Amino acid sequence: MLIGMSQERLGELLGLTFQQVQKYEKGVNRIGAGRLFDVARILGVPIDYFYENVSGQLGGRGFSENESSPPVMEFVSSGEGLQLSLAFMRIKDPKVRKRVLDLVKSLAEEKDEDD
Repeated sequence: MLIGMSQERLGELLGLTFQQVQKYEKGVNRIGAGRLFDVARILGVPIDYFYENVSGQLGGRGFSENESSPPVMEFVSSGEGLQLSLAFMRIKDPKVRKRVLDLVKSLAEEKDEDD
């Protein structure tokens, strides 16, 4: 929904029916790692996006050297971060993008000064 892609379109890009995509989304059918990677690539999100809030439920560290995701990955994986990133990428004018970036930085500095 966040990127405006229908289940039908995602299914087409994956070579699946929209019903199968719907089953994956609802958790009725399990999704394989390779297919999940394809979905992440098509949607333009990191694979971590699908594992939001899972890190606290895992018993071991697994293969990763780091215990937590970098803050940037956590931000982009969040709903707000994804929405903001997608909206920002749709701004074509470099001057407008720069002004938006400056605005966000100034708002962040105001927050730091209030603390």
